[in-house]
Amino acid sequence: MPKRCSTDGPSVADALLPPPVPASHFDELRADDGAMRAAWGDFYETLGCPGPETLVTRAAAVARQVRDNGVTFNVHAEADSARDWPLELLPFLITEEDWATIEAGVTQRAVLANAIMGDIYGPQTLLERGLLPPGLVFGHPGYLRGLKGYRPPGGSFLQIVAVDLVHGEAGWTVLAHRTETPAGMGYALENRLIVAGQLAEAFRAQHVRRLPPAFAQLISTLTHLPLEGISGERHLVLLTPGPSSAMYFEHAFLARYLGVTLVEGGDLTVRNDVVYLKTFGGLERVDVILRRVDDVLCDPLELRADSMVGVPGLLEAMRAGNVLISNMPGSGFLESPAIHGFLPGIAEALLGEPLRLPDVATWWCGEAAARERVFGALSEAYVMPTYPQSVDSAEGAEGMDDEGYVPGQERGIQALRDWRARVEGMPDRYTIQAPLALSHTPCWESADGRMRSRAAMVRVYAVSDGNGGWQVMPGGFTRLAPPGADAVSMRTGGTSADTWVLSTHPIGATPLTARTGLAAPAAQAQAALTVSSRAAENLYWGGRYAERAENTVRLCRQILGSIERHEETDEGALAMIGSLARWFGLVPEDAPTPDASAPPSSPASLAAFERSLVMMLADPSGRSGVMYALAGHARAASQIRNRLSNDHWRTILAARNDFRAAMADAVTPAEGGGAGSGDGGVVYDRARVLAALDYLSMQLGAISGAQGDRMTRDEAWRLVFIGRHIERIGGLAPMLETAVETGALLTRGGFDLLLHLFDSTLTFRSRYPGRTDLAALVQLLVIEPTNPRGLYGVLERLRDKLAQIPAGSSGQARVPLVEMLPPASALPSLTRLVEADAGVTEQRRHAKLAALCDHLGERMARISEEIASRYFSHAGAAPGRELS
Repeated sequence: MPKRCSTDGPSVADALLPPPVPASHFDELRADDGAMRAAWGDFYETLGCPGPETLVTRAAAVARQVRDNGVTFNVHAEADSARDWPLELLPFLITEEDWATIEAGVTQRAVLANAIMGDIYGPQTLLERGLLPPGLVFGHPGYLRGLKGYRPPGGSFLQIVAVDLVHGEAGWTVLAHRTETPAGMGYALENRLIVAGQLAEAFRAQHVRRLPPAFAQLISTLTHLPLEGISGERHLVLLTPGPSSAMYFEHAFLARYLGVTLVEGGDLTVRNDVVYLKTFGGLERVDVILRRVDDVLCDPLELRADSMVGVPGLLEAMRAGNVLISNMPGSGFLESPAIHGFLPGIAEALLGEPLRLPDVATWWCGEAAARERVFGALSEAYVMPTYPQSVDSAEGAEGMDDEGYVPGQERGIQALRDWRARVEGMPDRYTIQAPLALSHTPCWESADGRMRSRAAMVRVYAVSDGNGGWQVMPGGFTRLAPPGADAVSMRTGGTSADTWVLSTHPIGATPLTARTGLAAPAAQAQAALTVSSRAAENLYWGGRYAERAENTVRLCRQILGSIERHEETDEGALAMIGSLARWFGLVPEDAPTPDASAPPSSPASLAAFERSLVMMLADPSGRSGVMYALAGHARAASQIRNRLSNDHWRTILAARNDFRAAMADAVTPAEGGGAGSGDGGVVYDRARVLAALDYLSMQLGAISGAQGDRMTRDEAWRLVFIGRHIERIGGLAPMLETAVETGALLTRGGFDLLLHLFDSTLTFRSRYPGRTDLAALVQLLVIEPTNPRGLYGVLERLRDKLAQIPAGSSGQARVPLVEMLPPASALPSLTRLVEADAGVTEQRRHAKLAALCDHLGERMARISEEIASRYFSHAGAAPGRELS
């Protein structure tokens, strides 16, 4: 039995108790008498009253899994803006009784928000009756006049409504609504996947309610909402601003979890009021868009003309009934803090009932009476922007503070006397909110080995069933304020926590399908996830970078090994090494060819050459060589995160991060030169450099295995391997050509080096024991179709995959790609390739072999350019299809 955690006297439990929370803040951990609240007592008891060492270990495991999973948060205006997602070990606990209150209140808020949208874009009775000031609606950039009169399918304006809640002594209070692009739902699920694994004992014992049914409800709603003229299978996409978005990880995570296509604005085009996705095979109609692009940026044709992330004509396609957009653009005015003061009256008018959850006390300064009342009643409060913050030079900075914007909660409580003149100058821009003390929840600070407490805010999500009903996700996105702060901000040092809704009853199995009040569409055909043109490009380059990394790592290992055994390495092999190292960017372009007889002080010495190579390997900027290939692979993979298994994605990240860290440990700047392996700028541990390359080689092998064995054999898989095959020929052919040109092909050292670079040493020895003749070498490395790195065999596999990809829809008749590459049967035979050319030097007597390699390299460059022009940028006509 787990031991009961005592709070009396100095004991293990001291580490579980933070200092008392500030006055007026609700303490989530302790009751007024100082005793631990029942939920937290059960939590710690189930974990066996963990001591500091246990908490440090588990917190480190959480941080490690965040890094391994590549969970990031982008912060703008930073040189390297992608930072690890800040996740606390301890969850935020919500009791069953509290959740019943929250669930009812948030459901009501969602119903009310949808009803307000229906009224404002419909009869506008709220404005006529004075329940909502016209200036607050029409003056808000989130109100879109072009959508007046539009009614979405089924009357469902919003499919997700998020509500920010604060816990206090009097219960739960609503601080904000999020209806435009409600963020955090994906992070909430990722938090759950990580934290629940570290606290599995408590998670099970406290019967924490599951999150997946809410996501199932969302996808069911989007699939079932009626669309005129569309039945059967629908094409759903998630529209993201792209990798520069602060929430890009969440967008990719959600797309993968929901099984929809992740797209950016440039991936979509509108033709004849129909939205199409530019896919690898041409233009494909889009029926539903789960939008994560802000309202004013989603259509540069009707809204902000400078938007680079929107889709021109999107709103017209929506008005024409040809696409469902979730949430419908135009709900931004509901997010204004000013609206809180009017919601009680609106609820009575539209729902005929009072609000179940109170709002934070709020006064919109655009009403003179409210302005006078708040300045007379409060000396301090939050000064909030009524409308979204703007730095538009056309608007100027009137009414803003010294730094150019209304402070908001992040800047803390303000003395109202300091703001009166500015508020009276432009009153509608300002909203005053009374101070609201956020509850404090415990969090573990590994740095000082103690429990602390931080202010917390919980965002809860309601998901529509499309027929007037709502399902509230039993959990949420909890954010904690930075240490010592009273306002929550992820950008200024805040963190997140998993949100546990506790239950007194065991949680049953998650239902296979979500409940919906809508009729299911006709039977849907099985279809592969669509490959957008952008995804196609990243799949292709992901394959190329993965192959390039393997080739360069293998070359680095052989170079270092050859230098180490320089007594056995002849001049031909050294000449080949120097040429290939420059070709693949492993040493500077002006690096001399290594010379075994050169003195150590010479730039051509083996030591100097090796030092140049190690310095390039350790270069954190990754401008060339191995680091460049790894960074390119990770970058391409991040764009197609929704197509990769967790293990595949984590291995890609680990390959880049582990090698970077290993080289940083193995190579250090030299202090005035000195002993060791490096005496010209760096000191390095040769054995550790080799170990880092060896480990990276194993990781790249795992990535290759994941691509070959874990991906469905669809267009995406073919693109990866088309990229790999092109890179394989484009990388190996120069190696063979260099061996011919330098004469290394006819030396024992060059012969063996070439076999290693083609990863064919064991095969050669088993097939041709004791032989070192050119014919056997060329047969295996060029002709043999079963050799995975034999040039003719790779060429045939590339031709097979090119023959299977769609022709595209560029509107032009083009030669099929497969016809741009000669079949292996049309290339020189073994006899011709090994013929000695008369009248040339001994070193360069196999010109036909060198010419073949040059020809294959040139063909790979041409086919790569043709693939890019045909498939990665569509401008063709829309497919012929009747419009609904």
